[in-house]
Amino acid sequence: MPRTEVLILAAGLGTRMKSDLIKVLHEAAGCPIIDYVLDLAHQVSETDPIVVVGHQRDKVQGRCGNRAVYAVQDQQLGTGHAVLQAESLLRERELEGTSILVLSGDVPLTRPETLHALLEAHEREGALATVLTMKLDDPAMYGRIVRNPDGGISKIVEAKDADAGTLAIDEVNAGIYVFDGEFLFDALHRTSSDNAQGEYYLPDVVAMAAEQPGGAAAVVVDDPIEALGVNSREDLWRVERELRRRKIAELMVAGVTFRDPESVIIDHPVRIGPDTIIYNGVCLEGATTIGRQCTIGPGSHLESCVLGDRVTLKAGTVASEATIEADATIGPYAHLRPGTVVAESVKIGNFVETKKAIFGKGAKASHLSYIGDAEVGEGVNIGAGTITCNYDGKSKHKTIIEDGAFIGSDSQLVAPVRIGQNSYVGAGSTITKDVPPDSLALSRAGQRNIEGWAKRKREEDDQ
Repeated sequence: MPRTEVLILAAGLGTRMKSDLIKVLHEAAGCPIIDYVLDLAHQVSETDPIVVVGHQRDKVQGRCGNRAVYAVQDQQLGTGHAVLQAESLLRERELEGTSILVLSGDVPLTRPETLHALLEAHEREGALATVLTMKLDDPAMYGRIVRNPDGGISKIVEAKDADAGTLAIDEVNAGIYVFDGEFLFDALHRTSSDNAQGEYYLPDVVAMAAEQPGGAAAVVVDDPIEALGVNSREDLWRVERELRRRKIAELMVAGVTFRDPESVIIDHPVRIGPDTIIYNGVCLEGATTIGRQCTIGPGSHLESCVLGDRVTLKAGTVASEATIEADATIGPYAHLRPGTVVAESVKIGNFVETKKAIFGKGAKASHLSYIGDAEVGEGVNIGAGTITCNYDGKSKHKTIIEDGAFIGSDSQLVAPVRIGQNSYVGAGSTITKDVPPDSLALSRAGQRNIEGWAKRKREEDDQ
């Protein structure tokens, strides 16, 4: 195979997205769509791709970073004009004996196997240009593939320039090409903008190739979804749906069980270990990693979390940027906010909220509590209704609960405060001072019973 250089076209704003953000940076399954195209480029070429940028170039370059080099298209005068902006960079890399693979930054579903097949066909046919095509029941605004009587490609006609007979053709241009490097730029300099859109069309180069020795070749993609470009919010939804379907299928092959896969939202970067069970309505976002033999209950929502093995999340658990170690049980309806670290065998129960809280091995907060800016030691038991009062109106303060402590129900721990090892805090206490180890801390008014009060109250109400 000849050396392959990859060129990614990403200069257009995408007006049909109705957005202030350039369309290649819109996310599908947790990643900007151009990320998927960059990944493809690196799978078929050993050199960094050249990305042609224009609108919002700083944002695009900021996202792509050092995974690419850049050419600038200041005026959007068509796909042919966009490719020309990369000529000097490609000539520096040497065009002789090089195949130029042209991709679109808004077409994220193409498989690497398809690109390898396209490159192999280009080499096998000795073609000057090879185009990926597809057959559609409704070709809409795609460019039509016009073939010779012998079946070879004659030209590509854009829909806006096509007559009725050409519009009836169901084979269309998928917008992915391979060109002989030297031929490509010689041909581009001879293209014209004399067409319905007043642009320099890259497909015109295919027609020029068809007229020369070597000619133009085509590969028909098996599944047209691979060539779906994102031009609208509906297209973005279709792309995300396909990415999620592929992700779930991949995880199933790897040993993950989905009770209702069609109801699960899962981002591309998510990793899940075998024998884990994912229930209905689960949403897994960001760089979430889930270990082996976990159970993720219905309606749970994780964002950039790390779960160890055998973790159980009961229904309605919400967690963001949290770490949950092996054999922990969370929920139902718990909320773990960023900075929460849950050690092995910890139990965080129903309607417990945590924030920047570190729980030692075997600690428990089973009911209706808020634990924020806290260090909770091993084996600590936190009773229902406990609150760490971490905010004084200006600053956040830390609560430290040492190993083995027992916090009675409905307690308020006013930070900064330390509860010593193996100490008890009586139920209903407000603790404002440090508690020494092995102590009992109480802070509540003495009980007063007023006998007969309830009876007198009823009698007054009846009068």
